[in-house]
Amino acid sequence: MEELNEMNQEPIQNPRPQDDQAEQRQESLREMLDLSFFTQKIDQFSKESAKLLIGQQDLLELMLICVFSNGHILLEGVPGIAKTMGSKVLAQGLDTEFSRIQFTPDLMPSDILGTSLFNMKESTFDFKKGPIFSNIVLIDEINRAPAKTQSALFEVMEERQITFDGVKYPMSFPYLVVATQNPIEQEGTYRLPEAQLDRFLMKIVMAYPSEREELEILRRFKNEVGKTDFSIIKPSLTVEDIKQIQDLQKQIHVEDQLMEYVVKLIHETRSHAKIYIGASPRASLGIMKASKVAAMMQGRDYVTPDDIKFVAPHILNHRILLTADAEIEGLDSFMVIDEILKSVEIPR
Repeated sequence: MEELNEMNQEPIQNPRPQDDQAEQRQESLREMLDLSFFTQKIDQFSKESAKLLIGQQDLLELMLICVFSNGHILLEGVPGIAKTMGSKVLAQGLDTEFSRIQFTPDLMPSDILGTSLFNMKESTFDFKKGPIFSNIVLIDEINRAPAKTQSALFEVMEERQITFDGVKYPMSFPYLVVATQNPIEQEGTYRLPEAQLDRFLMKIVMAYPSEREELEILRRFKNEVGKTDFSIIKPSLTVEDIKQIQDLQKQIHVEDQLMEYVVKLIHETRSHAKIYIGASPRASLGIMKASKVAAMMQGRDYVTPDDIKFVAPHILNHRILLTADAEIEGLDSFMVIDEILKSVEIPR
């Protein structure tokens, strides 16, 4: 059985109280967008994923938000908490190509991107594509490779293409990097460059399962011997489905005052006394895109402040650097982000 569940940091939370009166006002102003197709697909995906994942609905929701927002995912947690399993379940639920790369200290850029092989018959060099050419690319223990190898991911994560010997090789749609890292075992690991961290839409910190969930895990897999059979999960989302959902996302309404709210949150990270380096404009765009999908997850065609507050911690926690004093106080990024969310006035 693959990894099971995780960690001694704040668990993924999904409390989003809804303002009923605000919803009624919104609905009365315009005709609601038909989200039945999206809802049906999400329900189908959730049912299939539940065959293997237990107590990880919030994780799957956040990963799907990244898929529909066209953003990469960084999963962090202690060993055995279902980081790899969650990634594989996501890939199995999408009717797309999947590849896995195990990062090691001796891994070279060519091992990821590909290399040129000499064709003796034609007397030419042919490019042999590496495992980075896929739709869903799982990078296990991404922080175990040195900076030289990490830099090979910069272009492909941002531009969905690589350049080799002056020739550009675009990736097929959809293209998503799902990376995992262990936050506690630091021997033989390398800190990810800030520029690379900024290319991940979300860093999802996974938590240990509850007693009830862990008991269900034991019951579910008590007779399993050998590796997990992921083929029991039937694909729920095709490439065309993802494109159609992204077209729906473009029609989700975001009021100007909510965009101003996002900007205030981001600017607060740049002036906060406990933050050394704040979030970039890429974080603003990420919050806006992700909050639209989060609204769709709630069956709405408009964004509310609760959608923004739901996605913001996962988008900001890896993009800010705390001051030395804040770290000495025992604070972490989630605590400071929560402080910011409470201090910035919510638009009415």
